[in-house]
Amino acid sequence: MENFFKLLLLPCLLTISLFASSSAQTCGSNTFTSNRVYTTCTDLPVLNSFLHWTYHQTNGTVDIAYLHAGIDTSTWVAWSLNVDGSGMIGAQSLVALHNASGVPHAYTSAVTSYQTALAESELSFQVQRLAAEYVSNNMIIFATLVLPSGRTSFNQVWQDGPVSGGSPGRHATTGANLQSVGTVDFATGQTSSTGGGGSQQRKRNVHGVLNAVSWGTLMPLGAMIARYLKVFKSADPAWFYLHVACQSSAYIVGVAGWGTGLKLGSDSPGVQHTTHRNIGITLFCLGTLQMFALLLRPNKDHKFRLYWNIYHWTVGYLTIILSIVNIFEGLDILDPAKNWKRAYISIIVFLGFNAAMLEAYTWYLVIKRKKTGSDKYPHAQNGSNGHSTRSPQGV
Repeated sequence: MENFFKLLLLPCLLTISLFASSSAQTCGSNTFTSNRVYTTCTDLPVLNSFLHWTYHQTNGTVDIAYLHAGIDTSTWVAWSLNVDGSGMIGAQSLVALHNASGVPHAYTSAVTSYQTALAESELSFQVQRLAAEYVSNNMIIFATLVLPSGRTSFNQVWQDGPVSGGSPGRHATTGANLQSVGTVDFATGQTSSTGGGGSQQRKRNVHGVLNAVSWGTLMPLGAMIARYLKVFKSADPAWFYLHVACQSSAYIVGVAGWGTGLKLGSDSPGVQHTTHRNIGITLFCLGTLQMFALLLRPNKDHKFRLYWNIYHWTVGYLTIILSIVNIFEGLDILDPAKNWKRAYISIIVFLGFNAAMLEAYTWYLVIKRKKTGSDKYPHAQNGSNGHSTRSPQGV
């Protein structure tokens, strides 16, 4: 009997699965009021958006319907052509929202800066029969565009954001909201996605990788080398040079990552990530202090050596903690594929696990040496590692 019910249940599940997959919204499934029909449509890659159009070669116009699905009445939407650029600046936008009276309202807005409030303004080309409808959680913008200079191929941008007091608020600056950029050719029907700004997105990716490798990986690894390798007599003075090489490399690569962050900030004056920026500046200052610490390190028997050690360890471990925090801040901002975040978490877990194992082994060696009367760390002949101790200490 149980097997019989399983046999009955299987086709039902398959039918439900096929129905669910077939019911996913595509541009071909969209219908419009007033019997509007368009010859071409495309599913835009992000923000659950669709573009329909009919191109009229005889007069150089195009009828468009932009549909933004799955939004509520407190969200504005916009679709734009950028005639001379590829991003937000210069976008000639069609905007739709529910105004203060709760009625769908469409208007045009030319974006001239990152601080735009999407105020109503004329575009660089004519827009006719502009209207907006809100049906079943879908905001739809209808318009006829008089294409400029006889062109048919343009960069396009689409976006959404919150409405406050009947006016557009600032849209999100992460994930899909940074990827809603592409091209459209109204004559051929060809579209493409540039994945969020081309070179600008590549700069963000480079910035993230440089900082994850330097501050987020090499810096903790260098601290582990200093703390745990020096308990092995055979590793002296190699541990010191490995520590310096690792931390110096982390600082150099980290400064390059910090520099790309400054460049990104200057190229995006309207985009502010205050916490990420402030931690980044703090890390640069702390890292620079550590480089000076290397140059100003007193001899192992100097009376100020203890104070230098305290300063060096405090700044070092604070740098590592802030580095890891800021890497996760950056991942939240960049919003990459989940595998990137998982990969970095795996690196941190791996380093943490090994640090815990080595910490236990270090204390085991220290206690063992105390019992045998050989509790001193080896001294480097050139004074590189600098001190002996009776308990494990970081550098």
